[in-house]
Amino acid sequence: MNAPSKLAELMPQTIEFTLDGQPIQAFDGETIFKAAERHGVDIPHLCFKDGYRPDGNCRACVVEVKGERTLAPSCCRNVTAGMEVQATSERALKSQKMVVEMLLSDMPDEGYKWIGDDATQQHGELSAWAKKLDIAVRPELKALRREQPKADISHPAMAVNLDACIQCNRCVRACREEQVNDVIGYALRGGDSKIVFDLDDPMGDSTCVACGECVQACPTGALMPKSHIGSQQVDRKVDSVCPFCGVGCLVTYNVKDEKIVSVDGRDGPANHNRLCVKGRFGFDYAHHPQRLTKPLIRRAGMPKDFGDAPRPGDWSEYFREATWEEALALTSGKLSGLRDTYGAKSLAGFGSAKGSNEEAYLFQKLVRTGFGSNNIDHCTRLCHASSVAALLEGVGSGAVSNQVNDVEHAGLIFVIGSNPTANHPVAATWMKNAAQRGAKIVLADPRRTDISRHAWRTLQFKADTDVAMLNALIHAVIDEGLVDQEFVRTRASNYEALRENVKGYSPEAMAPICGVPAETLREVARAFASAKGAMILWGMGISQHVHGTDNARCLIALATVTGQIGKPGSGLHPLRGQNNVQGASDAGLIPMMFPNYQRVDNPAVHAWFENFWGTPLDATPGYTVVEIMHKALAPDTDPHKVRGMYIMGENPAMSDPDLNHARHALASLEHLVVQDIFMTETAWLADVVLPASAWPEKTGTVSNTDRMVQLGKRALNPPGDARPDLWIIQQIARGMGLQWNYEGEESGVAAVYEEMRQAMHAVISGISWERLQRDSSVTYPCLSEDDPGQPTVFIDDFPTADGRVKLVPADIIPADERPDAEYPFVLITGRQLEHWHTGSMTRRASVLDALEPMATASMNQSDLQKLGLEAGDVITVQSRRGEVAIHVRRDDGTPSGAVFVPFAYYEAAANLMTNAALDPLGKIPEFKYCAVSIRRGGQPMAAAGYGTGSGVLAAVD
Repeated sequence: MNAPSKLAELMPQTIEFTLDGQPIQAFDGETIFKAAERHGVDIPHLCFKDGYRPDGNCRACVVEVKGERTLAPSCCRNVTAGMEVQATSERALKSQKMVVEMLLSDMPDEGYKWIGDDATQQHGELSAWAKKLDIAVRPELKALRREQPKADISHPAMAVNLDACIQCNRCVRACREEQVNDVIGYALRGGDSKIVFDLDDPMGDSTCVACGECVQACPTGALMPKSHIGSQQVDRKVDSVCPFCGVGCLVTYNVKDEKIVSVDGRDGPANHNRLCVKGRFGFDYAHHPQRLTKPLIRRAGMPKDFGDAPRPGDWSEYFREATWEEALALTSGKLSGLRDTYGAKSLAGFGSAKGSNEEAYLFQKLVRTGFGSNNIDHCTRLCHASSVAALLEGVGSGAVSNQVNDVEHAGLIFVIGSNPTANHPVAATWMKNAAQRGAKIVLADPRRTDISRHAWRTLQFKADTDVAMLNALIHAVIDEGLVDQEFVRTRASNYEALRENVKGYSPEAMAPICGVPAETLREVARAFASAKGAMILWGMGISQHVHGTDNARCLIALATVTGQIGKPGSGLHPLRGQNNVQGASDAGLIPMMFPNYQRVDNPAVHAWFENFWGTPLDATPGYTVVEIMHKALAPDTDPHKVRGMYIMGENPAMSDPDLNHARHALASLEHLVVQDIFMTETAWLADVVLPASAWPEKTGTVSNTDRMVQLGKRALNPPGDARPDLWIIQQIARGMGLQWNYEGEESGVAAVYEEMRQAMHAVISGISWERLQRDSSVTYPCLSEDDPGQPTVFIDDFPTADGRVKLVPADIIPADERPDAEYPFVLITGRQLEHWHTGSMTRRASVLDALEPMATASMNQSDLQKLGLEAGDVITVQSRRGEVAIHVRRDDGTPSGAVFVPFAYYEAAANLMTNAALDPLGKIPEFKYCAVSIRRGGQPMAAAGYGTGSGVLAAVD
């Protein structure tokens, strides 16, 4: 790269021109509109929206340019040197007013989108400009009003009122150019022209994915969220972070009468105002009637029958309400008693990737200093543990090298083992935008998912053959002389061993194994190696295997031998699943790591934390999620038998593999404390249930998949006697004898953050609490107050012992369990767009429940025909561990011989069937592969009472 060497080279060139008689400066390539805006001149506009391609079709922003016959649309006319512009001349103003009046004349009498308290501003931005320009519609124009189309309320989330549409096309650009969903179009001509969905279908019947970008773009209320039709006046707007996936979209909660009524995307670095269906419409779970509002204690003599379906709305037969004093005393007393009687290893804790960094930090500190062991883990063990293991081994850091939207600078985007349009929808938009600009997307996955529509090549390899296919790509790079020799010589180690190992993995030899033609493998290898930047993004399809660490090792090797790391548009990015799985891992919710991935068995690190926390610490790694479940069922003679657990915001009774075993383990504990917002499947097996705070009810930080530490502020108070999670953790700590005293607002969150910042000084020392309050989002590593953060890392070296990538050869290791005559199909599990994790939040969100209310299994048409099935039939999917009866849907992207089942539904829990076999290094279960049989029929279990039933958010008057 030719980096700028002088400050002047970084500054945009300026152009002198005249605006309304005043000489001003514009930047080279800047429009008249943006230059005027920067200088405080507000030109009317309706079709223009910041961040969108300027269209110039509403003509409300026209200006007069000296020497030109016609008026010019200022939003898409660039400034030229010496140009003389009049934005407020008589001619320009007359035209601006005429446009606004004519558009307003077609509006219905009753508006959909009011602004402020003034009821005359009933058509959003249009009415606002009419007021500013002092326009009243003449009766003659009102008499010519168009015939008003009927409202379309077929969609669960949004109302379509085309009588308020001014055909500005902002919704078309939002759908087709920003989100790239290609649903909204502009049809017909003249007086018949209109906005349509797909082939003029009702919105509810279209292919709309409910991202709501069109709603946020619409200036008049022609497209509105059903929850917020009418007055837009709210009691307060509170800035926060989306609580769902790891993309980390910044949001604003609109609160009225102590309820969130809508959510807007904020211009954060990860999303730039964009949201997905969960982020925009999945908010009302916080107001669900099944929220826990008082501490609960299991009634004496009530058994923990782990085979029972939980009844979250009818818990009183098994639990009784208690005061906080009683519940906390029982919690601390029982946990302390087990520790003192059986030793520190008898206790374990599961923290949460859905809470804040501060909660994660305090939780792991409680387990280590109060419980006395390192038996602490969270859901990273179930998603990217093997990726982190390989990254720490290879590049010395478990976080991403480049941020998702850096795909803008990539020539090739390699997506493997991930379904980004469903699991990371906003991240997927950056990939689709890059493809529109000419980047090549390569999708490598056993399933052909939606992103394949935008892909240059799709490598639909056979499930479980990741290493074979990736080694073939590495072989092709080496064989065809495409290795970046300089990079390998100066930045990598162990290359010779890698080269020797892949000699037997030619594309020709691997093609029959992985199912991808040899020439296609070579073509992709050439494109990857020769691209100006090639970026690898992967998901749990890579990590959730017994060979997950080997899969990630191969990706590291592919990026290294081609020199595609340490520069813009390149590198390694494991897409994080939950909103704070990166931050919770950073903060130390890992059994073998203190905060910032410092090993507990490293003597120097161990001594530092003993001094920092002022207490002796266990020097041996703790047990992981699945190992803890085994230890809960260990015989009484085992000195490490786990007898008591504290689980905060995790739901292992749904998320662990081999659920019958996991639920049996949880039910067998002598004392189980669950801290959550709902009576989850795990809470149903608890002895004490502590009502906690939902994300909108707390202030704290989270760290997204891009290494951004981001601040969310409390928008609501917890309901009833529910309390902030940070407060609960501190109360339990004090009850167990720890002298904690974190003073300040919001349960001392700023004080906790400051202590965490000291523990993680090597990466976030420059990110103060005050800076987060000012900036909302700061990327780490950030080592000083004036450090802007490092979005791209490994530019000069790697944080390994020798500063080089350590290349680790990998060979084919088959799945722990293979299909056979009795179990001939492969089960693949994963998420879907509308639901997330175990469904405890999204299935209580009315819009999300309405969009995807029922569990389904996906199979392709050829397999359905072979089994004599049709879409909608009930099938029973059975493994050696369990079975579910479930409706089947057709999905030709699912490969032959496989069935895909999402894991968010209690009534068809995919993890009843999954295999608990572990990757030996990452200790992650093999969720993505096990053998199953499929037979027609079965009796699907009734829904567990999660859904709201209505599927429609109540409108706010």
